[in-house]
Amino acid sequence: MLDLHRLTLLREVKLRGSMSAAARELSYSHSAISQQLGLLEKETGVVLLEKVGRNVKLTAAGEELVRNTEAILAAMERAEADLAASHERPQGVVTVAAFTTIGRSVLPTALIELAENFPGLDVRLRREDPEAAVMQLISRQVDAVITDAFPGTPGAPNGGIHTTVIGQDPIRGYLPRGVVFTDFTDLRNVRWVIEPTTSASSQWALRVCRERGIEPFIAHVSSDLLFHLRMVEQGLAAAFLPDMVLREAGSTISPSPWLPTDQQRSIQYLVRSGSEHSAALVAVRQAVIQALIDM
Repeated sequence: MLDLHRLTLLREVKLRGSMSAAARELSYSHSAISQQLGLLEKETGVVLLEKVGRNVKLTAAGEELVRNTEAILAAMERAEADLAASHERPQGVVTVAAFTTIGRSVLPTALIELAENFPGLDVRLRREDPEAAVMQLISRQVDAVITDAFPGTPGAPNGGIHTTVIGQDPIRGYLPRGVVFTDFTDLRNVRWVIEPTTSASSQWALRVCRERGIEPFIAHVSSDLLFHLRMVEQGLAAAFLPDMVLREAGSTISPSPWLPTDQQRSIQYLVRSGSEHSAALVAVRQAVIQALIDM
C-alpha cells in the first residue's frame, strides 16, 4: 500500500523544482523529505529520483507516479465535496487567496453576505500574487484562488485546476493628467508605471503598446495599482488601469484617446479539480459574483 503523504511529497518536489524548495515551502528539513522519499522508493520498488548536478529530478517512473497522485487527489476532492453536500448548509473553513484589488473592493461585501447567509462557514482570506496563489492551491494550502487573466497571456495550468470566469473588468490607457499631447510621436517620451515585468499584466501591457507602435519608457515599477492611479492623477506617469481600481478610488480621470480603451481582464475563480461542486466553494463563488455585480 502506497503512503499518500509520501506521494504528495514527491508531487511537491515536482511542483517546486527541487527537494530544497519543497522542504522550504512545507517547513520540513531537507533530510526529512529525503528520508520519506527514500521510503517511497522502497514501497514502489523503483527509482523515483535521480541526481542532476546538485539537484534532483524525477525519473520517468516518478513522473508517472505524480500523474497518478494527481488523479488520487482529485478523487479525494470529489469525495470530500460529496460528503460536504450531505450537510444541509455550507459549513467549515475555506481559505481563499486573492489579488489586492478584488480583495479590497469586492471581497468584504462577499464576506458580509456569506456571514449572514451561512453562519457555519468560516472564510479566511490571503492576499497573494497570482503565481504564488496558484501554487498554494495546487499544494492544498488554500482552497480557492480569485485571480485575473489577460488576453494573450498564459492562464492557470490545466492539470488539477478547475477554472470559472466570474466577471470581466475593462482596462483603459491613461496618460499623465495635465500633460498635453499634440502628436502620436509625443508618446515616445511618456514615462510609464507598470507592474513587475514578469507579471502577466505587464506582459500584456507591453504587447498592447508595441502592437500600436509604442515602445513604453518604463520609469516606475510597482504592484500597487492605487500607486499607478496616483501617478497618473499627479501628471507623473501613464498607466493601464482597470475600471475596478478607479471605482474603488472614486477617481474622475478620463482615458486617453491615444491609448487602447477596448481591452479587459477576466476575473477567475480557481479550485482544485474535483472540488468544484463543494457546497462551501460554490457559496463563496456565488457571493463573489454577486458582489462584482453590485459594485
